[in-house]
Amino acid sequence: MAEMIKVGMADLNICHSPNAITTLGLGSCVGVALYDKTTQIAGLVHVMLPDSTKVRQNQNKAKFADTGIDLLIQMLAKEGVRRQSLTAKIAGGAQMFAFSSDNYMLRVGERNVEAVKMKLRSLGIRILAEDTGLNYGRTVEFFPATGDFVIKAVGKPVRTI
Repeated sequence: MAEMIKVGMADLNICHSPNAITTLGLGSCVGVALYDKTTQIAGLVHVMLPDSTKVRQNQNKAKFADTGIDLLIQMLAKEGVRRQSLTAKIAGGAQMFAFSSDNYMLRVGERNVEAVKMKLRSLGIRILAEDTGLNYGRTVEFFPATGDFVIKAVGKPVRTI
């Protein structure tokens, strides 16, 4: 029976098909699934903040878009995955608090999505699909056997991208 591998907040992990990988509670955070279709190996990072250089206590590389994606690629490479074969699917980056919508620095979700996209673009990793923004949290599950990224949100239909 396949296992569902859990990724915590500011965490990351990888999985091989037929297993799947999930993370809960993506509000302003962004879930970045990197996937190699040929090997059916995937990784997922739960990004909390856009830029590690703006934070003093930044030892947790998984917490940031700039360092978390790099670390995930390193983990996948140890499993034989080539960066050139990776594609991405992303979800999250919601604006969870209406009061902060006027101040760009407080729009963490939007900044996280921008940082993730910029990092992936700089690495030449194509984003195949995304479910980002708006004002609600998400739980995601990625299935390396099919490449399906299942997004669940309270009061919303389940969405597969």
